[in-house]
Amino acid sequence: MNKIILFSPVGGTDPISLTNYHDGSLLHICRYYTPDKVILYMSKEMLDYQEADDRYMYCLTRLDEMQNRHTEYDFIERRELTKVHEFDYFYQDFREIIKEIYDKMDDSDTLLINISSGTPAMKSGLLVLMTLGEFPAKLIQVATPENGISEHVHKGYDVKALWELDEDNQENAVNRCSEVKCPTLSKIKKEEIIKKHISVYDYQAALDAADTLSAEENSQYRDLIYLASRRLLLDFSGVDKMIKKTGYNCLPVRTSSDRKYFEYALNIDIKLRKKEYVDFVRSITPLIVDLFEIILRKKCGIDINKYCDSYKSNGTVVRKWSKGKLSGSSVLNALNKYFSLNGEQFAGKDIYSIHLKAIIDSFSQDEHLKQLVDNVREVEGSIRNLAAHEIVSVTEQEIKDITGFSPDAIMDMIQELFNYTGMSIKKNYWDSYDEMNRVILEKL
Repeated sequence: MNKIILFSPVGGTDPISLTNYHDGSLLHICRYYTPDKVILYMSKEMLDYQEADDRYMYCLTRLDEMQNRHTEYDFIERRELTKVHEFDYFYQDFREIIKEIYDKMDDSDTLLINISSGTPAMKSGLLVLMTLGEFPAKLIQVATPENGISEHVHKGYDVKALWELDEDNQENAVNRCSEVKCPTLSKIKKEEIIKKHISVYDYQAALDAADTLSAEENSQYRDLIYLASRRLLLDFSGVDKMIKKTGYNCLPVRTSSDRKYFEYALNIDIKLRKKEYVDFVRSITPLIVDLFEIILRKKCGIDINKYCDSYKSNGTVVRKWSKGKLSGSSVLNALNKYFSLNGEQFAGKDIYSIHLKAIIDSFSQDEHLKQLVDNVREVEGSIRNLAAHEIVSVTEQEIKDITGFSPDAIMDMIQELFNYTGMSIKKNYWDSYDEMNRVILEKL
């Protein structure tokens, strides 16, 4: 119960280095982690040294005496082991040994693994085994006193003299142990999946994958992914809460009256990037109507609300052209110019982009703007019904064939319309989703 168990290969600088008079990794871990049980893995060479001068047990028992404690020691002897460079051997052998150790542990016990002692093949075998995640353990690394490569010297080894000279026995000695956070293969795979989802703007899928990890494992990035998912849903209330929580403001346009239009336009751009052409087509019309209305107000000084009646329907404000408010106005004259039939007055009810386009055409002196509005309106009118009422497949080529513009060109025109709205939209704002992705990916 509540036991600390150390599994440690025995290496060339154990137990005390003959070149620097400091603990080797095995002794140093025992000094600072005070394990209840130590399991020593010894090749033929290390067994020969132990039998020659009892160096390992001598130092370990002296440390026990110094710390006034008792430690249980087990030896795993591999007398036949002379090819200490063979990785496959150690991986298989360590797997069986550690499984056996775990079978005898309970949930309150802690396993420590020394990854600083032994040959490179031994260390690699332990790291790969831990990466697979079958046996949770604390991996302990011990830095050399010089923070460099340890030199292995065995000739003339006097264990008793070295114990007396060991500088780590001094009161002011430095603890050189550190715990290595070795991600499991499962965690690595899941985080690669999360990265792929983020790269294609599928934040809900990335969030679902992140939630299969523990809170400790995903704490650096989970809230940021949730923030991105709320942003893509245009859930500004949720976005504002997560901005406050994370301290990261992903929205380049801060004014609430402007950001809803810009974020909606970014949302359309994401649909295009994901090649979701049906959704791209369906989402254009609401934005075009709003942008034309804003342009009329900013560039022509015309607020169409003065010519509309508003009422609520199912909690939503609905506007329709008002015959009475239009009567005798220059706006009505512009609408009559385009839409009167047989001398009758304009009788439109719902407000459509084609109406706003006609007003812009009548009142604006900016020929480039009028051509841009005409192109966008023609595109919107051509494709509005393409996927509205039927289950159809919409491709990039079909959009170009119908409208004369590629989807990318259509998005470029939408972006250009924002230049006439009075909103302060910088060019790099259009890449803000990629910037947000970069911030999230840096945390993984």
